[in-house]
Amino acid sequence: MFFWFIGTAVVAVWFVFRDPAFDYRLLLVGSVLPPTVDALFGGARVLHSITFSIVLLAVLMLVTPGRKPIRKMLLGLPVGTLLYLVFTGAWTDTKVFWWPFFGFGFDDAPHPVAERGWWNLPLEVIGLGLCWWVVQRAELRRPDRRELFRRTGQLDLPLR
Repeated sequence: MFFWFIGTAVVAVWFVFRDPAFDYRLLLVGSVLPPTVDALFGGARVLHSITFSIVLLAVLMLVTPGRKPIRKMLLGLPVGTLLYLVFTGAWTDTKVFWWPFFGFGFDDAPHPVAERGWWNLPLEVIGLGLCWWVVQRAELRRPDRRELFRRTGQLDLPLR
């Protein structure tokens, strides 16, 4: 399940920030990083905790002081991981979400995506619809628009 997280992250950032210079590339990576990495460990682990996203954001801010272009590019990664936590419902598992504040173990916490079962199908269809909307709105069928996204990570999404 990837389109649900990608579509919701892109649309949420576009609606909240409305920044034509936002770099969406690492947002896409951040929105699928927790489910991908933690799936390798068989369940919800560190990347499903708010601690991971906050530490990632803090480290990014500390190592890129000032208004540097690299900071703006990298900001998409922790934003993507935070949005993943929202759109997966990871906050419903207190022990994992607030790790390590309620203990260091994960007690074989199930992966939230796997636990949702058949509900993943309609969510993935909605995610595909959101991705289709972004492709249409940003005119990514045009080679020049795809090149802009490849080079800068920008999606020319009109504000109308």
